[in-house]
Amino acid sequence: MARIYISVGSNIDREKNISKGVIALKTYFDNVIKSSVYESKALGFNGDDFYNLVVAADTDQDALTVRNNLQKIEEQQGRLRTQARFTSRTLDLDLLLYDAEIIKQDGFEIPRGEITEYAFVLKPLCEIAPNERHPVISETYKTLWERFEKKSQPLTKIEYQWEE
Repeated sequence: MARIYISVGSNIDREKNISKGVIALKTYFDNVIKSSVYESKALGFNGDDFYNLVVAADTDQDALTVRNNLQKIEEQQGRLRTQARFTSRTLDLDLLLYDAEIIKQDGFEIPRGEITEYAFVLKPLCEIAPNERHPVISETYKTLWERFEKKSQPLTKIEYQWEE
């Protein structure tokens, strides 16, 4: 069984789409653990603020099947694949890590580069997996978060009411 980490985000009807997305993740994966939810500004475009979190789960699925199932969940929440990369979205689910595997094929890359680039990914990942090591950098997520330039990407931890 593989341990996976998934970034979850939304800036359209955030509460509904985050809750429904996490409920759907529980139908595909086992032992789902959620980080806190954080609010952050849209990066790379002008848009409403995002809610973000990271989910850990276990799966027997291979990494490509996981990615395909994440895309199915996004589409069920109204995500359109024709949209530009930096745009508002109902639900964004990105496979960040698949055990300690390093995968690079046809535009599919694990670990995701966003882990070290964005506070809204690294902070919640650090919260639920502080002592796990990045498969390429070999640093713990706690160490990476401690060194991250936080002022450029402020986060606000929110009290989130889960619909489950």
